[in-house]
Amino acid sequence: MTRTNFIDHLRVMLTALVLFHHTAITYGAAGGWYWREVEEASNLGLTLFCGVNQAFFMGFFFLLAGYFTPPAFDRKGIVRFLLDRLIRLGIPLFVYGFILGPVTVALAQMDDGTSFIDNLLRLWSRAYFNIGPLWFAEALLIFAAGYGLWRSLKLAVNPTKQFPSHTALLLTALGVGAGAFLIRLVIPLGQELFWLQIGYFASYVVLFLAGCGAWQGRWLEKIVATQAKPWLIVMAIALPVLPLALLLNGGVEGAKGGWNLLAAIYAFWEPLVAWGAILGLLWQFRLRLNQPSPLGTWLAQRAYGVYIVHPPVLVGISLLLHSWGAPPLLKFIAVGSLTCLGCLAVAALLLLIPGARRVL
Repeated sequence: MTRTNFIDHLRVMLTALVLFHHTAITYGAAGGWYWREVEEASNLGLTLFCGVNQAFFMGFFFLLAGYFTPPAFDRKGIVRFLLDRLIRLGIPLFVYGFILGPVTVALAQMDDGTSFIDNLLRLWSRAYFNIGPLWFAEALLIFAAGYGLWRSLKLAVNPTKQFPSHTALLLTALGVGAGAFLIRLVIPLGQELFWLQIGYFASYVVLFLAGCGAWQGRWLEKIVATQAKPWLIVMAIALPVLPLALLLNGGVEGAKGGWNLLAAIYAFWEPLVAWGAILGLLWQFRLRLNQPSPLGTWLAQRAYGVYIVHPPVLVGISLLLHSWGAPPLLKFIAVGSLTCLGCLAVAALLLLIPGARRVL
């Protein structure tokens, strides 16, 4: 079996992108976040940065999660498989929802001059639950339960070991785009159902299933130039389409959903960018970053913890630097970097707690 050190390195990079994504929203990008210093969508550059991220980075996480789901099920059986997922995903979801989520909201509410302790106690007195970015854990729990049910009913099929053709990938991208457009007619981006932004789930479901199907042939470990380069070209052609559409439309509101051209452009733009980014990164990371390293291992072991704790750390640091009069782009770089370092420190401390490695 091919070494998968590069997948650990990819997880570290994707986690860092999550942190910088939310930092960008703080300083002027479009999107939802606990606290923002600069008006939403006021910075086109950061908005485009978040748009490109959103097209692929969470879908990439679902692809990787799906990839390692079949071997985990085969190794553990349905009971241990589901119990393991409940521990790894359910405990962080519960802790974040009742502790870290309210802490983050209480920090954000300090912007109006109120006390952090008073804010937190008021939230806890109402049994306030805030899922934040742990919607990802919720979604994976649902996907794991669905996969476990599928396998327990003996409905699993034997996927082909042959990597999908470019035609198949294109048809899938168009299907995902059409699915996203139709879903957003009913549930526009920004609206949640059970804490999930269903408008993004056309690609999430497809990529998770693709990951499950890719395991037998170890597709993710064998991506070559002929598979990745055409989609990198597609991505390069597609990338400028969205900013042009946003400029012509005069804003991002129409992209959230509805019978309008911008919503259609955005829905189909996402998978075309995603396929290029995902295949290109898999190809390049396998070629260039597949050697083990102490630093890479150390970072990979803390990536999940960093993802879980980053909201209060980011909000706290951005509030501390609120009075700094630097341009938003400089604050985005500085606060994002400090957040990465701070989250790594917190995650490292959490791993010292007995039993924490079972969860994190």
